[in-house]
Amino acid sequence: MDIKKDVQKQFGRSADEYVKSSGHRKGEDLKKLVEIARVTGIEHVLDVATGGGHTANAFASLVNKVTAVDLTPEMLTAAEKFIKGNGHSNVAFVEGDAEKLPFPDDTFDIVTCRIAPHHFPNVQHFVSEVHRVLKTNSQFLLDDNVAPEVNEYDQFYNKIEKIRDYSHFRAWKKTEWINMLEHVGFEIQELYRFEKRFDFNSWCDRMKMSQTDKESLNDYIVSSNQEVKNKFRITIQQNKVESFLGEAVLLKAIKS
Repeated sequence: MDIKKDVQKQFGRSADEYVKSSGHRKGEDLKKLVEIARVTGIEHVLDVATGGGHTANAFASLVNKVTAVDLTPEMLTAAEKFIKGNGHSNVAFVEGDAEKLPFPDDTFDIVTCRIAPHHFPNVQHFVSEVHRVLKTNSQFLLDDNVAPEVNEYDQFYNKIEKIRDYSHFRAWKKTEWINMLEHVGFEIQELYRFEKRFDFNSWCDRMKMSQTDKESLNDYIVSSNQEVKNKFRITIQQNKVESFLGEAVLLKAIKS
């Protein structure tokens, strides 16, 4: 699909920025994700759409082996440099599609996926694939930005993400995630919500937006109605957007 080529193009040129991104590198959600994982040290972990490799890196010292898979070769190169630079030698790097994972059934003890599914054009295929490659009674740790339940706010958030990043497909609602996971046979054990403050300039610059596109996005946000501004805690100074507040959820689900 064209969107997958878009993802490869977009993240291929932004790979190093994602390794350095503080939201990806130091987020409280990553700390919580590792904390709630049930780990004994013998596990084989699959990190889907590893991006800068932050989740794979966090698990490398806690488990036997980590396999980091990503659609974008440049991302895998950047992740490998980052992870090996931290002294980890038990991480394998595999180029692959989250919606068609190149692994046998019942292979992994834990599957993780962090801040990535909003790029997947068929997220239900991804959820089914995770269920397939996990062993029975094993853990899926899912962490992604989500859209509000109110349709107006959902549409606003997904629109600004799409303007900023043409490889964005859809941030799903919390209820949509619960529905998809339970329908393929996962039982949700834990759910956490995180507020995410986005600095407008660094958020745009990470995607290497042109100044013209950045100004157009700024004007679209500034012209939004007051209810939207209130919902997303949008801060504006002299007609320039400074920041806004999004949200993410972290889910721990078990393959039953």
